[in-house]
Amino acid sequence: MSYGPSFLAAAQQAASYVDKILKGARPADLPVEQPTLFHLVINLKTAKMLGLTVPSALLARADEVIE
Repeated sequence: MSYGPSFLAAAQQAASYVDKILKGARPADLPVEQPTLFHLVINLKTAKMLGLTVPSALLARADEVIE
């Protein structure tokens, strides 16, 4: 199971910062932003090999389930 920020969203956020800097904004004046989009990925194959049972409520919330 993995829960973390979306790499695509982070790259888009970085591109936005670069765009602002190239347009003349001072890096020191730009606010620090934290990730807002996170992904939950569950690997059922590995869970089964470890003898773990993943609750169906958690599977329903997952962004991706690897079977």
